[in-house]
Amino acid sequence: MPTELQELVDTAWEESLSGQNSLPLADVKDMLDQVGIKLPNHKVRDVVQDLKNKGETDGEFLSKSGFEKLCQSLTEGDVAKTFKTSKQHDKNAEKIQGALGAQHTVLNEEQAAFADWINNNLDKDADVAHKLKLNETGSDMYEKMDDGMLLCKMINLAAPETIDERVINTGKNISIFKQHENLTLAINSAKAIGCVVIGIDSHTLNSSQGKKWLILGLVWQLIKMYLFKQISISSVPGLVNLLREGEELADLMKLSPEQILLRWVNHQLEKAGSSRRIRNFHEDIKDSEVYTELIAQIAPKDAGVNKLALEKKELLERAETMLDQAEKIKSRAFVTPKDVVRGQERLNLAFVANLFNNHPSLDPPKENIVIEMDNIEESREEKMFRNWMNSLGVSPRVHYLYSDLYDGLIIFQLMDFIRPGIVIWKKVKTAEQQSKMAAKRLQEVLGNCNYAVELGKKLNFVLVGIAGSDIMAGNKTLTLALIWQLMRAYTLSLLSQLNADGTPIVESEIISWANNKLLEGGKEVSIKHFQDKTNKTSLPIIHLIDVIKPGVIDYSFVKQGESMSKEDCLSNAKYAVTMARKIGAPVYALPEDISEVKHKMVMTVYASLMLADNK
Repeated sequence: MPTELQELVDTAWEESLSGQNSLPLADVKDMLDQVGIKLPNHKVRDVVQDLKNKGETDGEFLSKSGFEKLCQSLTEGDVAKTFKTSKQHDKNAEKIQGALGAQHTVLNEEQAAFADWINNNLDKDADVAHKLKLNETGSDMYEKMDDGMLLCKMINLAAPETIDERVINTGKNISIFKQHENLTLAINSAKAIGCVVIGIDSHTLNSSQGKKWLILGLVWQLIKMYLFKQISISSVPGLVNLLREGEELADLMKLSPEQILLRWVNHQLEKAGSSRRIRNFHEDIKDSEVYTELIAQIAPKDAGVNKLALEKKELLERAETMLDQAEKIKSRAFVTPKDVVRGQERLNLAFVANLFNNHPSLDPPKENIVIEMDNIEESREEKMFRNWMNSLGVSPRVHYLYSDLYDGLIIFQLMDFIRPGIVIWKKVKTAEQQSKMAAKRLQEVLGNCNYAVELGKKLNFVLVGIAGSDIMAGNKTLTLALIWQLMRAYTLSLLSQLNADGTPIVESEIISWANNKLLEGGKEVSIKHFQDKTNKTSLPIIHLIDVIKPGVIDYSFVKQGESMSKEDCLSNAKYAVTMARKIGAPVYALPEDISEVKHKMVMTVYASLMLADNK
């Protein structure tokens, strides 16, 4: 489980070095400042020179693990006693002291905005009506999330039908045990949809632990996922208008939702005849001019929107006038005038995403593009693999498998999860180390991909016909074959940790374990293999869950009988997946994978249950 310090490093790294694996030595002082370790310049120079002397740097770079080790030594050694550890934070924030002197910040404006979103989006849900409204500051959010109900409901807003709501423990006064069940369900479901929940369990989420920053971080991931789910070609085909000259539809798939929103804003500004363009959601939007032009451009003609904000000299007054216009198109959300003027990035990003969702204002695509769109839409399998990778905290976040894996860097991170130390990072060319010359960079990327294939063979992957060039080119069939083997190896690696000597677990052992468990529990069902057609009913899985946690299954929800329909099988599968997550199994498979007997994914379900049983 990550320490407070690791969480601080991860946060600072994501903010400043997202997608990079090493830190330029020239930036060590700035990075230490961000983590909260204040040292004078001369001391930083001594520290960096010491790292070089010990051979712990890679030329003029320091790896993330090396930086983390440095922070550890600084906070534990004499340096921490000599120099004050501090961090500059927004005045409108609560500072929470953690372990090792780490300091976490909960921004009050984020807390209030997120609470407002919860109030507005769950106000009609009878199961949580007794918890709402959260107060205006959002300070009661943490205690009201202790029983897991709000988090489960938020997950289903972010990714509909992820949780079978028959499984959620509801009521005004549910037991501590049932509260932990809900929180465990929420955590495993959040993982399944791609949230990073490293270092979080049902105990750390309890308000009595005081770890507000963890809860707020998870809440933000879910809100962001909810806001971003419509920013796709399938939901808004008009996004093709954002393609630049020489780009293809696949290039749009490579972009993160944040990048797409930046393009969208600039596209609307260009249509409005404005000379302004933005590159971020903090500095570039503070004066409200961009927002005023954007709202006027996307608003329906009869909305009565005006640009009077541009006549206001005082920035807060201008922001208020601009937000009055957003109100006219039912899009005033997340930000206050102060949040705009301060350039509060998360809230301004959410504000823009909400504007896009309500009023995308994009022309429909041409017919030839529509046909191409059908061929590029993300499949169920691709989405599941992407969510699995993202939940592990890979950096940068994966948005489109075939482009985001092309340089091998994500693959190396996954391999390091499977067998720590297998990747010799000195052999890897990170993004910042790659040449600026296209031809040389191409060779460096190919070298990475060839090395990834070499390591795959060391992990006993079947890579016949797969070369580094296939990964680099984004060959769909071969890339998927490699990703499946990565996921399988990761799942089995978790199980091998159950053995004292780390002996690898093989699939036949999982089947033996499941059948023995079912026999011991007096269940009259068994499976011959993962392709066994009995799995399509989900009954072996449901009975297995009941044996692992006796009494947890409500059999009134379970369809049984000789001739079960497809609908019955899918209903059981939804129940089985959610119940598995509720008892602590990290299931990434979808209900359809079980009801359609996708044997590879069925294996991961049984493996996850074996893991939960042995925890």
